[in-house]
This record gives sequence, C-alpha cells and structure tokens, in this order.
Amino acid sequence: MSIARSRSVTISDVAQTAGVSRAAVSKVIRNAYGVSPAMRVRVEAAIAELGYRPSVAARALRGSSYRLALEIPWVGARFMTQIVEGAQLAVDGTPYQLVLAPAEGHAYGTLESMADGMVDGIIAIAPLTDPEWLEAFAARVPVVMIGRHDHPRGYDTVVGDDVGGANAVMDHLLGLGHRRIVHLTEPETVTAPGSGTPHSVRLQVYRDRMATAGLSDLVEVVRRDDSRAGTLAATRELLARDDRPTAIFAGHDDIAMDALAGVAAAGLTGRVAVTGYDDTDLAQHPLIDLTSVDQQGVEMGARAATMLLERLQGRTEPRRHVATATLRVRGSSGRVVS
Repeated sequence: MSIARSRSVTISDVAQTAGVSRAAVSKVIRNAYGVSPAMRVRVEAAIAELGYRPSVAARALRGSSYRLALEIPWVGARFMTQIVEGAQLAVDGTPYQLVLAPAEGHAYGTLESMADGMVDGIIAIAPLTDPEWLEAFAARVPVVMIGRHDHPRGYDTVVGDDVGGANAVMDHLLGLGHRRIVHLTEPETVTAPGSGTPHSVRLQVYRDRMATAGLSDLVEVVRRDDSRAGTLAATRELLARDDRPTAIFAGHDDIAMDALAGVAAAGLTGRVAVTGYDDTDLAQHPLIDLTSVDQQGVEMGARAATMLLERLQGRTEPRRHVATATLRVRGSSGRVVS
C-alpha cells in the first residue's frame, strides 16, 4: 500500500499497512509488554516503509512524549561530549529520544523551558542551582543531576569522586617534588565552600593537602574570568614572576589546555608541570599529552540516563552514583627542574 505524501502519515496508516490494530502499533512504539516478535517486525517494517514519525504533541497528551532532555552548561566544554555519548548509549534501543539543551549560563530558564516543552524527564548539569528549587522542580518532572555533591530527597545524583581525584593529583605533584603548586580554577561563585560543586571540592582538597604538607604559606588559588583569554592572561602573570610556580593544578582540562599554551608561549615547556581534570579527548592526544583525572564521563552520562529511565518506570527513592576517578599520568607533568 502507498500513502500519499501530500499528508502526514498517521498511526492508522501504519496499522493498516501492518495488518494490525492501532493499539498494537502503539504498544510497539512504547515498547510495551505483550508484543510478539512477529508483530514487532511487521509494525517496524510498516513504520520504516511509510516514514512514520509519532507526533510529540499527541504522545504528550497521551501521557508521554518519549523525549528526555539533557541540559549542558556550555556547548564548547569538551567534557560534555563524554556525558552526551554515555547518555545516548543508554537511551539507544529504548523508545526515548535524547534532546540537548545548552543553558549557556541560564540554567533556571533552560530547565523550566524543558519541563514546559513536553519532555518526560531531565538530566541536568547545573551545579549552582538552588537545592530547594530543585526539590520543587523535581516534584513536577523526574530529574537526575550530574555534578552535585548533595543528598536530595526528590531527585537522583551522579558525581565523580572529586575528593579521590584531587588527592591523586596532589599525590602526584608532591611526589615529584613540587612545592610551589598553584590551583588555577573557575570564578569564586563556582568554588564557594560548601556549595557542593565539583570545583569547590577540588579546591578544598588542594588547600588541605598543601596544609598537610606544611605548605600553607605557598597556597595560591588563581581564578580565571571564565574565558580562554582570561586563562591565558592569568597564566602569563603567574609565569612572569620571579617566584613562579613549578606546577599548575588546573580545575579541568579546558583550563589546562590554555595553561599549557601559556607555558609554551613563555618558553617553559617541561619546566612547569600542568595537570588537568576530566581526561578529555585532547588530553590523550600525543602532541598534548596532558596528565589528567579520568572520572569516567561516558559512564556518568550512561548512569544518569539509566537512572532517569528507572524513575520513569516508577522508582521514587533517590539514588546517588559516584564514578571512580583515576589519574592518567602523561608528559605534561614532570619533576621539578632546578
């Protein structure tokens, strides 16, 4: 049977082509219980033949849009690609589609827009969002938060082991003989003590380890202005000093990449150690060779999506997953050069 392309293909068209009921087609689309393999093959073949795409609005009116939102703070952040890859892997093979929602500094508005835009659940990377606001928001739509060190009542959390990862960095640098270690990180709003953000945890570990090593007087925290130019400027100022640091512990790989560029521009490659965090694809490139903490970004994305699917299937109790952090030592961080 051929369907005129002058109108949209409907579920009735699919049912007629497959020789089954509309209810059977709906069951296949929803991956519902009780669908025989033979029926699934017939319906999926009809869907492919006709190019049928279920209406999002119609599905939402029936109680499900089969869309999951993934809110990311910045499109250009390299670590986000790992999260997206993992989430997509978990969603593949299910009736759900993953919709990316870049917040670009406007997390509240983006989350509200997604909740009002006919999605069934939301994975969010918005560490500065108010916990009480999140609790109220999660009462409206299922939510899984990535990168929040808190213990919520109404939503799930997936975090990296920032304590273990930051300690591994400090073990490495101190073990190589470094004492003038600078922590180059995000603006103060992102690192506020007790905020539960990954960067606040990494900063506290840095402070604690310097103090334990008897180096409290050498503690130095430098914050960029959330831009590549800001990171390069901060690195230039550090390296121009007579008492320049011998090591830079960058808060994440994007910062570390710019710090490495600053080190190279100053002619100090191999004389100033640089470490990152997240172990992104560029960190592993042999021409960059960045020592970095692998916090299993793909696993984090996949776990977050799986937890969200569990909530959509009826789970209500909050769950928390902590991803293992492993330091990947490479050529960007060597011993102190006298």
